[in-house]
Amino acid sequence: MCHCKAWLLALALGAASVQAAAPQPVVVLTSYPQEMMTRFEEAFERANPQYRLQILWRQGFDALPYLRQADQGGVDVYWAPSPGNFQRLAQGAGWQPLGVDLDGLPERIGGIALRDHDARYQATELAGYGFAINPGELTKLGMPAPQDWPDLLDARLRGRIALPDPARVGFAPVLLDIVLQAYGWDKGWALWSEIAGQSRLVERGGTLVSDEVVSGRSAVGVSIDFFVASAVSNGEAVEFVYPAHGGLNPAHIAITRQARQVEGARSFVRFVLSPEGQTLLADPDIRKLPVRPAVYADLPAAYHDPFAAARHGAYAYADDSSRERLALITCVFDQWLGQPHERLSALWARVHAGEALGRDLAAVRELLSAPPIDEQQAASASLLELFGQRQDQGMLRQPASDQDALGRTEIAWQFHSARQQAQAERLLAAMGL
Repeated sequence: MCHCKAWLLALALGAASVQAAAPQPVVVLTSYPQEMMTRFEEAFERANPQYRLQILWRQGFDALPYLRQADQGGVDVYWAPSPGNFQRLAQGAGWQPLGVDLDGLPERIGGIALRDHDARYQATELAGYGFAINPGELTKLGMPAPQDWPDLLDARLRGRIALPDPARVGFAPVLLDIVLQAYGWDKGWALWSEIAGQSRLVERGGTLVSDEVVSGRSAVGVSIDFFVASAVSNGEAVEFVYPAHGGLNPAHIAITRQARQVEGARSFVRFVLSPEGQTLLADPDIRKLPVRPAVYADLPAAYHDPFAAARHGAYAYADDSSRERLALITCVFDQWLGQPHERLSALWARVHAGEALGRDLAAVRELLSAPPIDEQQAASASLLELFGQRQDQGMLRQPASDQDALGRTEIAWQFHSARQQAQAERLLAAMGL
């Protein structure tokens, strides 16, 4: 009997030992591609064998409702380039303090905060807005790579720019905002009118923009660097230019309030923010911009250092515009420049041709460059509230209707566009252009 009890005791102790040694799961919700997450999963588990990552994939618009469930979907860590989700969940007490050492990680870069004031979420990497270029096609056009937004007005680029349509491509509204902040409301919209007139509107995201440039159909594509990274790493004929007036989209990491594996979650956060994790983000197959400045000292000289660029004023853009403002400026673009795009492009072609002949077309330029509302009107609380309501309904594209206040506003903007373009056509015709 004693031998039996001893055997059972040994068996129980052995089972308990095996159970204690079993790696503990850490659930990470992300929108990053599987290839990248596999690299991080392997590296993290080598350094932390007591944990095993369980990866859940959700795009930004799906992640928010998922994390708003009662148990936050069982998620321990959220890691994604969706700043709005982190802000909105922070407002609803969705995060707990990170509880990790942030030494060596700046609080800001240029006009952008890299963590919230309570250190509940922290930026891990940055994506830069700018220009994908095809050097061979630019050489054929006899022009250098564009270095800033006004360079896109070069007549040689007519029809050779791939511009993501802000009304259809999720990251594109920020592009509008970068230019409006950098150059002011009036000059910024004048730039956008002429740039749009030079471009072909692309109705799908950054990957398609990159394809347009790689194929040579476009010499320049307005995009985000990470959409171009895979093409660069594959040796495609494409490069990325960070403009003098640029913008950055930070990716953040946070630990959910309902996290079941808090210590494992903190271990993963520490790893991502560590020199090892930050260096992995700069791997040629991933090509992110790390948020730990010291990492750049060991990267190739040509690797873009946003902290060095920020010291020279490149990233003054503050990414704190409300979702209502971004929705408003997107609608201004769509009603004024996007929907009548073919007519707009034809008018700007006539303007450029006339100016090449030495004609003074300042009056026509003014007609094509004046937006339907001024900056003060765009800041109206009542107007922004209308766009907030539309955002809550998912910003579905519906035909403008005079049955609601927002629809009547859109129709007024359409009328402004039609009237200004008709007047521009009459002026050009009277000048024989």
